Amino acid sequence: MSDGPVLLVTGGSRGIGAAVALAAASEGWRVAVNYASNRDAAEDVVRRIAEAGGTAVSVEGNVGREEGVRAIFAAVDTAFGRLDGLVNNAGIIGPPQRVDEVSPERIEQLFRVNVTGSIRCAAEAVLRMSARHGGRGGSIVNLSSIAAVLGAPGQYVDYAATKGAIDSFTVGLAREVATEGIRVNAVRPGIIDTEIHASGGLPDRARDLAPTIPIQRPGTAGEVADAILYLLSDKATYVTGTILTVSGGR
Repeated sequence: MSDGPVLLVTGGSRGIGAAVALAAASEGWRVAVNYASNRDAAEDVVRRIAEAGGTAVSVEGNVGREEGVRAIFAAVDTAFGRLDGLVNNAGIIGPPQRVDEVSPERIEQLFRVNVTGSIRCAAEAVLRMSARHGGRGGSIVNLSSIAAVLGAPGQYVDYAATKGAIDSFTVGLAREVATEGIRVNAVRPGIIDTEIHASGGLPDRARDLAPTIPIQRPGTAGEVADAILYLLSDKATYVTGTILTVSGGR
């Protein structure tokens, strides 16, 4: 596995990001596990990968800051000297609020991390992957949300708007770099049982919303990771500009 392809997972220390890192390592990827503040959680993911025979490093950097993005990619360059895949997973959410209650500061922060951070990480990945820049090609998977379609009224309209931006960005970038050996897709999760609900002040949200989901349960991080790994893999070589919904029918 020491010469396998290299994958960067932003926000890889927990939830969907951690599940992606672990699944990718089991399939032979060397993984850079990015974190913004929780080093212990990222190191735990790295340890679990190593114990399973894989290769991983933890990489500090806040995607919502330009210096953080530069630090992340510099660390990947130093550790592996190449990049073959990027999962733009890092994202934040705020407490439930109506649009007429939301502060400008919250809106700015959400867009800085969820949108600008993803675009900047993708740009750095393209500089390393694109045949136009001497790269070997690669795959980018962005994390959207079913909120981009449903709008999240009364709770997270601003968050939903950031994910709508990710959908548009995915389609545009996919077409922009399609001749350069890079595929760009997104996964649109529904209600997934991860820590993000607690960070938004609704720790029981996944359980409470289960009756509204056609499958009658929230999804797991592993189920989303499986979709992401498919889009990263050689099984999806003719798939680009696609947004794959993983929502249990919601």
